[in-house]
Amino acid sequence: MLVAFSVAPSGVGESDSVSEAVAAAVKVVRESGLPHETTSMFTTIEGEWDEVMDVVKRATEAASAGAPRTSLVLKADIRPGHTGQLKAKVERVENHLREQ
Repeated sequence: MLVAFSVAPSGVGESDSVSEAVAAAVKVVRESGLPHETTSMFTTIEGEWDEVMDVVKRATEAASAGAPRTSLVLKADIRPGHTGQLKAKVERVENHLREQ
């Protein structure tokens, strides 16, 4: 499965930037060893249900440290029997674009 998520704490400090908290979450994802990709809006992880959800939970906890409130947005593509989709889905789109 692929899970794209975005986590942001609120009610901490005076800055509207959450980059430090996001970095804490991304560190958890990177240390998980699962295939992943971070963009400006989401981090996407690929793996089995339980391992991916565990990483999302730990990443959310890391980003939430010291915050009274946290927002978590999560989108999942659950497709049993398929792996390598983090890159393969993009490759399929690129192939179609080359054919046009």
